[in-house]
Amino acid sequence: MWKRSNCLALTALLFGSVIFADQDVTSAKTTWKFGDPHLNVIARTPEESARIKAVTAPSSNFTKAHRFEAKSAGAATVRARTSADAFSQASANISFEDELNFKVGNGLFRKLWVSSPSSTLASDGLGPLYNARSCQRCHIKDGRGHPPENEQDNAISMFLRVSIPAPSNAEIREIEGYIATAAEPTYGKQLQDFAVQGFDAEYRLDITYEEEIITLADGTEVSLRHPTYKAENLGYGPMHPNAMLSPRVAPQMIGLGLLEAIPTTDILAGADPDDLNGDGISGRPNVVWSVEYDQPMLGRFGLKAGNPTIKQQSAEAFAGDIGISSPLFPDGAGECTDAQIKCQNAIHGDGDARGTEIDAEGLDLVAFYSSNLAVPARRGADTPEVLRGKQMFYETGCTACHTPSFVTHRLEDRAEQSFQLIWPYSDMLLHDMGPALADNRPEARATGQEWRTPPLWGVGLTEQVNSHTYFLHDGRARSLLEAVLWHGGEAASQRDAVIGMSTLERDALLKFLESL
Repeated sequence: MWKRSNCLALTALLFGSVIFADQDVTSAKTTWKFGDPHLNVIARTPEESARIKAVTAPSSNFTKAHRFEAKSAGAATVRARTSADAFSQASANISFEDELNFKVGNGLFRKLWVSSPSSTLASDGLGPLYNARSCQRCHIKDGRGHPPENEQDNAISMFLRVSIPAPSNAEIREIEGYIATAAEPTYGKQLQDFAVQGFDAEYRLDITYEEEIITLADGTEVSLRHPTYKAENLGYGPMHPNAMLSPRVAPQMIGLGLLEAIPTTDILAGADPDDLNGDGISGRPNVVWSVEYDQPMLGRFGLKAGNPTIKQQSAEAFAGDIGISSPLFPDGAGECTDAQIKCQNAIHGDGDARGTEIDAEGLDLVAFYSSNLAVPARRGADTPEVLRGKQMFYETGCTACHTPSFVTHRLEDRAEQSFQLIWPYSDMLLHDMGPALADNRPEARATGQEWRTPPLWGVGLTEQVNSHTYFLHDGRARSLLEAVLWHGGEAASQRDAVIGMSTLERDALLKFLESL
């Protein structure tokens, strides 16, 4: 998200992010008192904090790359491959023993699930309603999904979330500002467009586009496509009249373990919900309920930061996308609702030696795999055009939301993610992106116009990995330039600055993004 921030505000954002793990963080009216229960943290020393303050200071010299900038994921960074497997490598610093766990987790991530009953007991339990038969079918080559290319193409890496407003007494009192929603009574929290034999799918996704021409300062015309989404061929009757639909394309998977290891306090230090510094940027944390730890935690994962950990994100995807039960979400019927009686009464794959359709060990292996998908090294970080683009990125104010760097916690038991200087280019916070990008569906504390700042690392390899350049939460943007031009709300002034750039300035900015 392209934001304006004066030098002092940006310096405060980065310098102020160095906080001891046991401190409270006060942001405007709210003091959030939670830490990182999912991590075994070794507290930082004052000397380490001073080093972090220096190394994460904002760049001011654009004649050369930062000393550590080419290694986006620190010691976990891998060589940038030229094949479609660029996002499918293990962390460079992974141990020999853990590389085996990574490969087993990869097998589970790629495994095609089958319906029950089946002689393949370790793989049965699919559906009965589902969006895909494996994790890899959505996160193609561990990269981005895409909207259907045409009417004949399926929407296997894209789906619609659905919910209805809930009464105020359904709010989670421990989370200030929580916006209560409820599952749609017939279709649940997510629409599934596939079903096992003998069952009807819930819907078919229909997308139509209207084109809008934007003329840039140098006369270049760029067409933006405005999507309209419809849930056609509803298999179980009409939806609730107040149903709220949100299109979601599967995001890339790289660097997740490093994002999970950023100290919560460092992320919260960048929040400014009431824009007290007057820079027009109002980043807010999403705070969600942890199923695993039974307490509020910072939301980090998902397009609106709706999940606190990789494990919970994985378990929720198993339940919603594939219809697979797990220790965190043990319902064998997956996303089937009480209104879908046949689905509830179907034979499911739980109840055997596994307990749930994917057991605790399997879920942990998938989470480990997801945590250790490596970020490729930067390409051409020190070339003149990329450095000029980096300067444009900073001067336009993009870094006010796309925070360049963090240092992860020092961890007792996760050497791959421990004390790494990383360059995700995200503040991990929610920002109002304006009505044009709104899905008008809240999620925890996120409003219908707010989205989490997406990390930019690896964005320049999307076409190589996934054979497309579709960006944003629903893939409407067909290029990085289109993605920039969709920015509104808090990012409107940055979008307008890009519109007003010269051809050379804009090309340099895009070249910088492609180098990430």
